[in-house]
Amino acid sequence: MQVGYGVKTGSVYRVTEQGSMTRTDNRYDMAINGRGYFQVALPDGRTAYTRAGNFSSSPTGQLVSEDGYVIQPEIQIPETAIDFSVSASGTVQATIAGQTEPQGIGQLTLATFVNPAGLEALGGNLLVETAASGPATVGNPNATGFGSINQNFVEASNVNPVSEISALIMAQRAYEMNSKVISATDEMLQSTSQILR
Repeated sequence: MQVGYGVKTGSVYRVTEQGSMTRTDNRYDMAINGRGYFQVALPDGRTAYTRAGNFSSSPTGQLVSEDGYVIQPEIQIPETAIDFSVSASGTVQATIAGQTEPQGIGQLTLATFVNPAGLEALGGNLLVETAASGPATVGNPNATGFGSINQNFVEASNVNPVSEISALIMAQRAYEMNSKVISATDEMLQSTSQILR
């Protein structure tokens, strides 16, 4: 749990429900269907976790996140690869120019946590483990307790915009009512002070 910075003490909580899947034309995009997080290597040596699977190939052929962080375990895409595929269980294959059969180039893994709500947000869809989240449990996609990989998809936001806009309108109306009460109280105090003079 993290403390917010609003007008009263409150907590910031993370919605961990599955978002909808959106198809893309990028062969490196992946969405997790079910539990789990992709692992990325941060420049400071820590491992961060994300469900954002909008990946790409770096100039050196590594599979990287949108921010350029290397996906763990590292996947090296051959320079001569003409096709790239990822199975539901995370097996990564590439077809090399001049060959007809794809060859395995790596295995993606997912991380799960006993208490995913305890992860600390770094921003940019990145999370790091804390004492509250517990240590990461790493395993292959589609194994018991882990979600599967959907290639050519990304996971959309899991926030319901209609309910959020409704909550925002209610908050705005409550603010307006409080503002009117303060104005009316101020006018009453002014009237009282004028009568007492």
